[in-house]
Amino acid sequence: MRMSYAVAAACGVVALSALTVPAAHADEQFGDTEITGVTVNGGQPVVVGTAARTVTVDITATDPSGLEQINATLYRGPIDAPEVTVASAAPCGPTTATTTTCTLTFTLTPGTAPADTAQAGTWQVSAFAIAPDSDAVFKDSAAAFAVRRATEVTVDAGPEPVRRGRLLTVTGAVQHADWATGTQTGAAAGQPVKLQFRPAGCKEFTTVKTVHTAADGTLDTTVRAVLDGTYRWSYAGTDTTAAAVSEGDHIDVR
Repeated sequence: MRMSYAVAAACGVVALSALTVPAAHADEQFGDTEITGVTVNGGQPVVVGTAARTVTVDITATDPSGLEQINATLYRGPIDAPEVTVASAAPCGPTTATTTTCTLTFTLTPGTAPADTAQAGTWQVSAFAIAPDSDAVFKDSAAAFAVRRATEVTVDAGPEPVRRGRLLTVTGAVQHADWATGTQTGAAAGQPVKLQFRPAGCKEFTTVKTVHTAADGTLDTTVRAVLDGTYRWSYAGTDTTAAAVSEGDHIDVR
């Protein structure tokens, strides 16, 4: 739980290193210390697959007397009863600079934090900064960011080669990381995925049609073979799953 400012002043700022978990308190500021910016993963969603991944959080803080310590915790759920918390590898400080940007490192470990796919979605950053003169600032929700399940998309077009004007079958699958099991599982039924085509000699893909995933995440459609070129599937992602594009499958039309 967060230590009160009075106790912190009596015990010294070193004791505040224990403040690495969010607590059910309103934001608090004592003196001149301010947190002026928090950026998670460069402003991009955090995509987690089946292996542990490192995430950085940049916190900019200021105080006329310098900064003794800057630290934060990542969490999901209500501040008074978070579903999951992740502490930083180490805090920043001390520094005599009146304004500093601290880069904190966190490790998200599938199966632990996040424990399962229900913990995908919006997470928060609880942050604090303390000055040598015992001024301090605490922010329960200094920033929000998205944690999404990694996505893999496959494609297969055939027959190869195919006669001009014949039907070509394009299949594939959309799979997401299952954090609890450490495996890949098929996307939910009804997810829209774009079938795209790039004619031989061209640089850009064009969307041919939109197909929806089956119950196991698979895709299946037919198109008329007209030109040599490459087919691929493009998945836009959701609030809890990352966007992904398959590799291309080249078709020779004869």
